[in-house]
Order: sequence, then C-alpha cells, then structure tokens
Amino acid sequence: MFPSTLLALGCAAIVTAHAGHGHNDESILGPLEALWYNKLPGDGGTQADSVFSGITTFGRLPYLPCLSHSSIKYDIAFIGAPFDTGTSYRPGARFGPSGIRQGSRRLNLYGGYNVPLATNPFNSWATVLDCGDIPVTSYDNTYALQQIEEGHFSILSRSPATDAHRKGPAKKEKTLPRVITLGGDHTITLPLLRSINRAYGPVSVIHFDSHLDTWKPKVFGGSPSEVASINHGTYFYHAAMEGLLANDTNIHAGIRTTLSGPSDYDNDGYCGFEIVEAREIDTIGAAGIIERIIKRVGTNPVYLSIDIDTLDPAFAPATGTPETGGWSTRELRTIIRGLENLNLIAADIVEVAPAYDTNAEHTTMAAADVLYEVMSIMVKKGPLSNMIDAEEDVAEL
Repeated sequence: MFPSTLLALGCAAIVTAHAGHGHNDESILGPLEALWYNKLPGDGGTQADSVFSGITTFGRLPYLPCLSHSSIKYDIAFIGAPFDTGTSYRPGARFGPSGIRQGSRRLNLYGGYNVPLATNPFNSWATVLDCGDIPVTSYDNTYALQQIEEGHFSILSRSPATDAHRKGPAKKEKTLPRVITLGGDHTITLPLLRSINRAYGPVSVIHFDSHLDTWKPKVFGGSPSEVASINHGTYFYHAAMEGLLANDTNIHAGIRTTLSGPSDYDNDGYCGFEIVEAREIDTIGAAGIIERIIKRVGTNPVYLSIDIDTLDPAFAPATGTPETGGWSTRELRTIIRGLENLNLIAADIVEVAPAYDTNAEHTTMAAADVLYEVMSIMVKKGPLSNMIDAEEDVAEL
C-alpha cells in the first residue's frame, strides 16, 4: 500500500474517532474483540489500551506525521524540538520531548476534564494532534536552529481545522493553528520566535524562568564565535536585536538567579522586559503575579515560554541549571490558569532533562501537567479568530 493511501486511512481513522464513532468491522475484530475493545452502546468499540501501554504521545493524543504531509489539519499541535547543544551546565534536554510525553500518559486517564478551568482539552471544538519531533542535528547548531525554525513554521503556517477562512490575528488577517513545542534547551525559543515573527510580526512574550536569558553574548559565554553567541542564556538578546519582541510588553516571572551585580537587572531593560522575582509570591501572592503579567502584555498576541526550572528543584530536579527557592508545581499551575483570558498564540516548555529525574518522574509529570493547563486555556479561549471578534466588540462599545 502506498504511503499516501496509508496517510489517508490514518486521517480518516482520526476523523472517525474524533466524531465519536468506533470500529465496527467484524471481519477485522473477529470473535476475540472483547479482549481488546471497549464496547459502548450503539458503537463498534474503541481499543482498550491501558494507561501504561500503547504508543506514547502527549496525553495519548492521535499522532500524525504533520511535517511530512501538509494536508494534515489541526487546531492545536504538539511538536518536539530535541536540541540541547546550547546549554551551559547540564546537558540532556534533547530527551525532553520523549520524557514529557512519558510524563503525560495519565492526563487523559479519567477523561481529561480540567476542573478549575471547567473545560476538557481532549474533548472539545478543537482538533488536537501530536505531530512528533522536528528532526534536529546534534553536530551543527546553526543548521539545527534552522531546522527548528522551518519545522515550526511548517506546522504553524498552514490553515487550521476550525475557522480557517475567518479573520484572525496573524499577518494578512489569517487565522492559524496554535503550536506547543516540547524542548529542548531554551535556545530553541529563538528559532521559534523567528517562526512566530514570520507569521505574526513582533509579539509579547511571557517568560517563566529562574534566569533572565537576556545576557549579551560577550557577558554570557564570552562570544568566541557567532555560533557560540547563541545559547540558552542569550537567545532573548538576539530576539530583541532582531525585532522579534513587541517592545516593553514582555515579562519575566519566577526570576531568582544570582547576578554579577544590580546592573544586570538594569541591562535587562534593553530587551523590553519587566521582572517578577520568584520571592514576590510571598508578598503579593499568585493573584498579584497574575495581575502583573496581564497588565504588562495586555490584549496583544502572546507567546508563552516556560523553563521548567521556574519550579523549585524539589518539584523539578531534572533540569539543566537548577536554582533553589522556586515555585511549587501547584503555584505555577495556578498562575498559568490565571492567564486564561490572554490572547495566547503559541507556547513552549524547555530544559527538561529526564536523566536527572527521580524514578517517580517528578519533573516530566510536572512539565506535562503545566502544558495541560496551557492546552486547557487555549481550548477554553476558543479559536484564534475569537481574538478579532472580541476586539471588534470592544470597538463597538
């Protein structure tokens, strides 16, 4: 059977499953169907994999090779970027995408309903897929970053499954799908923002991290070459210099790194960021941090970048540059849920290095659960075309 025929059959199977219709081909199921299929009233049944069995995708979502086939449609896509040769301390985040998927296996165990947000991202208006990983070389950083940018743009720039012909926030008033990227070290955010810029222009960035990541290359790494100047501590400097960021609408949250001196915070301003330190949660609480973030980014299209080291190492030990004194998983999830009304167009989670995790998979589960909140607020917000509808409603008032 030709690959195109296989793909067509795979797409048809996903559409059928998404519509709630099961498999009823008795010639295939045969007399043993009860051993591996759940029978539902009026339905042919669904395959009864256990939560610990089957192919590992994010939240057990359907997988399709989106990069290989431009005809595949979705509203939200997960894509991996297994890159870690821009890290300065502990490597291993190239295994982040597979680790996060492993940590996500239980997300849909009881049906996927998000109680605090009152939504179910696995059963909604949205077509959500796991598109696998972008092929990334580990031998040439410049080429790897190009692979990530082009792979991400290929996933981002096609028409979504929903509201494809309605006016949206992207260039030429297009409505595009949302893309959630599984890193990878934080260097990947630079090619991702380059891709976003091609589709949207400059965007506001919410950056959850314990580190600023706006260092000038001569300060962080010494910049012995152009290749070395782009790493997981300098990518926001390059993003600012390339005009990828909407000036003075960006914000860091969870910062607690040691500095060379107070001037480091002053210098951060050239990239257009405001700073919320991790310790501020003790005085203004999660609600105060949410308020600061919302006030900063406003109604702009927002890109969300989450470094897992925002969490304290007690909750997420498996990361490249751990810093004590961070937030708990509960606190971070609460803050992200508080951003549900923002115009979130895309997101990433980075610096998950499973080799340093516990056998209990603390970090990979935390990363998966954080993305579950991100996925939930995207679904609850509705298609990106809703952003334009809301702006027009405000204008009429």
